[in-house]
Amino acid sequence: MAKRVAVIDIGSNSVRMVIYEKTSRFAFHILHEAKSRVRISEHAYQNGGNLQEIPMQRAYEALENFLTIISSFKARKTLCVATSALRDAPNQKDFISKIKNSIGLNIKVIDGQREAYLGAIACANLLPEQENALSIDIGGGSTEFSLINKKDISSNISLNLGTVRLKELFFDFNDIEGAKKYIDLELSKLDGIDASTIIGIGGTFRAISYAILSNSDYPLDKLHAYKPNYDDFQTLLSKILDSDEDNLKKLGIKNSRFDVIKPGALILLRVFKKFKIKELITSGVGVREGAFLADLLRTSKDKFPTNYNTSLRYILDSHIDNLSHSNQLNRVAKQLFDLMHEELEIEKRYRYELAIAAKLCMSGSTIHYYSYSKHSYDLIEDALEFGFTHKQIVLIATLARYSKRKLPSSSHVDNFKSLLPDINQLNALSYILSLSVALLSHQPRNIDFSLKFENGELKIESKNSLYLAKENIRKLENLKNSNINISFL
Repeated sequence: MAKRVAVIDIGSNSVRMVIYEKTSRFAFHILHEAKSRVRISEHAYQNGGNLQEIPMQRAYEALENFLTIISSFKARKTLCVATSALRDAPNQKDFISKIKNSIGLNIKVIDGQREAYLGAIACANLLPEQENALSIDIGGGSTEFSLINKKDISSNISLNLGTVRLKELFFDFNDIEGAKKYIDLELSKLDGIDASTIIGIGGTFRAISYAILSNSDYPLDKLHAYKPNYDDFQTLLSKILDSDEDNLKKLGIKNSRFDVIKPGALILLRVFKKFKIKELITSGVGVREGAFLADLLRTSKDKFPTNYNTSLRYILDSHIDNLSHSNQLNRVAKQLFDLMHEELEIEKRYRYELAIAAKLCMSGSTIHYYSYSKHSYDLIEDALEFGFTHKQIVLIATLARYSKRKLPSSSHVDNFKSLLPDINQLNALSYILSLSVALLSHQPRNIDFSLKFENGELKIESKNSLYLAKENIRKLENLKNSNINISFL
């Protein structure tokens, strides 16, 4: 696979382009993203599905500009997929031929099941693991559903439900009851499916999640993997349907979505009515990430290897200069946790986050060494994007931020209290990571000490002097639990 790959997604509402760069076999990051709200399906559903000249011209010009951007980044491969608007259009070949002949771009029109599957493999690989979850991707012309259970995907279904379709067929004529009947008839094709979690893909779900997030005291400004409260979400959907444009703005809905947010909200309300949903999760990824992953993971059944995380690997590839030291910190932190977690009363489940914080706590040194802990925190919070819950991201970033002879500040803890463990466990985890860093101050080629923990005492044995380790451990006296003693043998 090429090192740089561009993906273009031609949807009914928007045309989007992303350029990805691989840093190793399965690790990648985004180099550039562009979006144009060309609304290629505008007036199509009132004209037998045929694409109209003005929207097609808008799409042509956006795609032409996208190719210029792709060329500037020297991407070696471009994948372009088109969904409902072109899929439904009797004149799709005219548009596809014009694009191919004029700017040399090959467009692949995918069917509804493939569209549902691509969105689902993005969610299955790039969200925290879900069980009994139903992904829903509301587009302009269609809505796709897939069942996701851990990494397994089934029941890929595409329905002729879309925000632009419903707007032009029903909402433009104020026929809300007709829209409800139409939606419910389409949703009857999901009879027999059972799900307890909804994974929301696409602009409608994200817009509503963002409105809830931005109007709350939620401490993390991150939409991917955000879990909005179900009751809050449902209440906002009902308010949207009853709002004029001024109230939509007050609710936190962006101007660009005013004309299609109500059809999308009605689809979601009817879906919620059909299923007994216990939890919602917002996906920042969808069809274009799925198209990229289908290419990247084509030899591994569209799944990352077991226990592999692409965001973690990207940070290691790009921001850790001494991988040996990173791995040693990881090993020592896990060993200290195993020896002392009962004494320090830390729940076993936090071992994972501690281990990753140990691997990444020096990542900020590639930005600026003397403030590396601050940069490590920012980097982890921003770039540890895929496969982690918000609680995991904040804990890992916090431990990395305070891995150098300091406990998390009271202001930081207060700000992120809803996402962090209780203060005693947080401080104990922070102490273990600081102790790991101190023990490896001399950065040996191989770990040159052994650890034992007996009767509240950590015993460190080595044939070497560990001079720097001893000096730095003494500086941790104000951090350690009063029940822990340390001795060198």
